[in-house]
Amino acid sequence: MRARLCFRIRSIRKYNLYRELTKSNPGCKAIGKGEAAGIALAKTYNGILASNNYADIAPYIEKYNLRHVDTGHILLEALEKGIITEQDGNVIWQKMLDKNRKLPAESFTEYMRRVKG
Repeated sequence: MRARLCFRIRSIRKYNLYRELTKSNPGCKAIGKGEAAGIALAKTYNGILASNNYADIAPYIEKYNLRHVDTGHILLEALEKGIITEQDGNVIWQKMLDKNRKLPAESFTEYMRRVKG
């Protein structure tokens, strides 16, 4: 019974935070449903928020002290672990750009150069 109650309380908190983030409030811009869901889940379960939409999530990363990764971080880690090659990363990157995703560089290779300095 106690486990069910804890689950329900977490679910209510998650939903309330999600609702708060997706509604415009004085001084707070409403954010997209995907970002709001990610933030609510990361906060509720002490998880890592994965999002490329830094402009919308930055205030909440700081407010809730969330860990955050984006496509570049994920692809770099996959490359370092030998899961993908640099060429694979560039193909994934280009497919995302083709779908009008906002990324911080024109290619994965360029992103790596910027990050590694």
